[in-house]
Amino acid sequence: MFGWLKRLFGIAESEAHSVLDKLENPIKQTEQGIRDLKSDLSKSMQGLAEVKALSIREKKEFESNSRNAREFESKAVLLLQRAQSGQINADEADRLASQALERKQQYEQRAGANQKNIDNYSGMLSKMESNVQSLKSQISNWENELKTLRARATVSDASAKLNKQLSSVDSSTTIARLEKMKQKVEEKEALAESYGEIADIQNKSVDSEIDQALGLSGGASTASLGTSDELKRLKASLNQNTDNSSTNDTSSSSSASGDTSELDKLKEQLKNKQ
Repeated sequence: MFGWLKRLFGIAESEAHSVLDKLENPIKQTEQGIRDLKSDLSKSMQGLAEVKALSIREKKEFESNSRNAREFESKAVLLLQRAQSGQINADEADRLASQALERKQQYEQRAGANQKNIDNYSGMLSKMESNVQSLKSQISNWENELKTLRARATVSDASAKLNKQLSSVDSSTTIARLEKMKQKVEEKEALAESYGEIADIQNKSVDSEIDQALGLSGGASTASLGTSDELKRLKASLNQNTDNSSTNDTSSSSSASGDTSELDKLKEQLKNKQ
């Protein structure tokens, strides 16, 4: 009858130790406990119904025996009355009245036994109804507790997943990835810069190469050379000699010997100006 109390304590104990023992699942334990409670409730309801049936039958028998006892008492009185009126022989009336009273006593004894059984059944019914109500209350409480446990389990699972994801994030790995990305960006920038230098080399003119050989930038060379009148006259003379050489020699005047003669002339002019 009270086995469900032991199971309840077992459920509470398993829930208390579920944190330490991973093999125990408080939700499953609670579900099993609720199933056991409902099974006990079903048995208790069946027992309650059976006891009520016995009580009802005892009450009916009590009423029947009480009624029969009253009837035999009435019959005994009627026999004595008829004996007094002369309708029945007095001795015969006494004999029959005595037997009627004996039957009355038998029915009264039966009615007394019925009453005792009714009283016993009444106490049993009271206890069983109290147990049934207690079981119903316990089932309701544990069903609510099961809802709470399921909600807590859902929250704890979500928190565990989130914490697991956060714990798997390695700061050193992240920094290494950032450094690798930074290195790739720098490599791309260096490659772009190299392509730009190649483009500058391809686009360089002969004048810029001469200025670079003399260590002069574009603006500085023009300014420094422009301040020398002597250099201006040298350039004009050189341009004039180049034009004359191009006009007189129409075939291959740009051969190696021709270039050397022009250079000798330039050197001679430079010596004379000194």
